[in-house]
Amino acid sequence: KRSPMPSQSPSPTIRTLASGFSPDGDWPSLDDVWRAAEPALRARSNDIHTPLSFAFAELLLEAHPEADPLVVRVAILLHDSGWSRVDESKIISEGFRGDWRTSDVRYLHELEGCNIAREILPGLGYEEAFITRVTDIIDGHDTRLQHHSIEDALVRDADRLWRFTPTGIGLASGWFGKTPSQYHEQLKTGTFRELITDSAREIAAAELARSVELLKLDVI
Repeated sequence: KRSPMPSQSPSPTIRTLASGFSPDGDWPSLDDVWRAAEPALRARSNDIHTPLSFAFAELLLEAHPEADPLVVRVAILLHDSGWSRVDESKIISEGFRGDWRTSDVRYLHELEGCNIAREILPGLGYEEAFITRVTDIIDGHDTRLQHHSIEDALVRDADRLWRFTPTGIGLASGWFGKTPSQYHEQLKTGTFRELITDSAREIAAAELARSVELLKLDVI
């Protein structure tokens, strides 16, 4: 069972966006993948969610040099692209309400995300074995209970970390039909416990502390 969110204030030295840090890894540009994926990132505000999650993935990679950075970066970039092929009227009503984690549209967006990866990556020079590593992470990133590699763990953590930011709270609280303060409680009691790595938990605590301050979540 994973630890609950700590009650003490996070360290101001944690490398995270809320502390003014940006990833500084020396990784090759993925602008060609971003451009190819752009149409698929316009659904469900993924053109906001995905770049933020991508930044968190790179911060996590700095703490986990054992992970394959290219697999992580491409997988997080494409992980939610499949929402672009889900009936827009069902994304919120079925994907974020009730038993949302096991809804048909959740499985469908993972399946379509894998399809999109297989469609765009070969033309950009990626080999089949690499693409399979990416799709193995996209497939089940929301619906599968367990991670199966460090790369999978970092993508899952990065996918959740953006929710602790003011932007993530602003968007996701609306998707779940909650006020920001109600969603704050969901983050503390639910989402935080889903984080896998210690580095992600440290980042989440720092991000949420800043969000509470900026959004007055302890007041309203």
